[in-house]
Amino acid sequence: MKKNFLFTMIFGLVITGIMLLLAEVESTKDGVIMANTFLTTQIIAREALLRLRNFLVTRALIHTDYSNSFAKQGDTIRIKKPPTYIADEFDGTINLQDITESHVLVTLDKIADVSVNWTSKERALNIDQFGDQVLNPAVEAIAQKIDYDILSTVYKDVPYFVGTAGTTPDALEDFANARKLLNKLKAPQSLRSAIWDPDADAKFSILDAIVNAEKSGSTQALRDGAIGKIQGLNNYMSQNIVTHTAGTFTAAAGTKVKTQPTVGASSIAIKSSDGGTGTILAGDLLKIGNYYYVATADADAVANDVTVSVYPLIQTAHAVDTDVTFPDKTAGGHVANLAFHKNAFAFVQRPLEPPMGGAESYTVNFEGLSIRVTAGYDMSTKKEIVSLDLLYGIKTIFPELGVRVLG
Repeated sequence: MKKNFLFTMIFGLVITGIMLLLAEVESTKDGVIMANTFLTTQIIAREALLRLRNFLVTRALIHTDYSNSFAKQGDTIRIKKPPTYIADEFDGTINLQDITESHVLVTLDKIADVSVNWTSKERALNIDQFGDQVLNPAVEAIAQKIDYDILSTVYKDVPYFVGTAGTTPDALEDFANARKLLNKLKAPQSLRSAIWDPDADAKFSILDAIVNAEKSGSTQALRDGAIGKIQGLNNYMSQNIVTHTAGTFTAAAGTKVKTQPTVGASSIAIKSSDGGTGTILAGDLLKIGNYYYVATADADAVANDVTVSVYPLIQTAHAVDTDVTFPDKTAGGHVANLAFHKNAFAFVQRPLEPPMGGAESYTVNFEGLSIRVTAGYDMSTKKEIVSLDLLYGIKTIFPELGVRVLG
């Protein structure tokens, strides 16, 4: 009898202990009991970074600069520009080229942030469930913002262009012309890419040379609707290719050089013959003879004349009354498709510091990419919040390695 009672008592204690272990779903942080805390900011940050890498497109095609030193929005940092060399024809002796390290200043002025309310229900999800329900939409939104920020920024620095404003690229010749201009600009043959808007991508995807890919033993392009690598360009589509709206002065008639500029000057005076009193906007393209220029700042025309700040610096002493051509004259703007070498543009990132005030936060860095996840409680709304954010800057470092393909 005593044995049975003792056995029953011990068995009951064991069962109770197991039940308590199974029911233990609380963790303590800073003396506060937090129910159902299965997910931590560390786990979320690591998973978010892996998923973000898979969504990013444009960033992977350009130069990246990263260090693990913390920074804040508005900081200006100095990064090294990738070195460039010239491949010489060997004729018995070598031509030594110095390894020169130049630098460029980049302002970390952009923060991509997605902050959401979450409850104990979301916190109790496993990381795969949380990833599918919360992280995927969040990091995809961040990736879209980064993609847009890059494509809407760097095109304005590129003075070189092919194609016709207002006409969607739709032929193999468009690839060939972009390649030709990159070659003339002496861009390296490797690591070239092109990013097209959806309209150009749709036109290219039905080209006979791509649709009839089965003749070469592969129907992958036809099945996937992909245009792949053409004319040395790795081609991608992005919904974030922007349409540049040109300044109204670009539509003026009879635009010519007003005053002969000095070689090396940073601006040029232009006149029109029809009362051009409009504007020039940063990013507007112009061509004088065989020389390409881009407006680097907005300018207003006065009494038919406008003085435009340009890149590159004036390359020759253009004669007075030399014609000035604006490719946006008729269309009033263009879709800014881009063909470029990897070193044309840079995506620069530094990790964000943990927030003040004791909020739970974790920053993870991997392969030049960083993301911070912060969890906290908003007293004003009495809601728990999880926030994903990252700090970055964008810079054109070699405009001569890029070409706009107008659409």
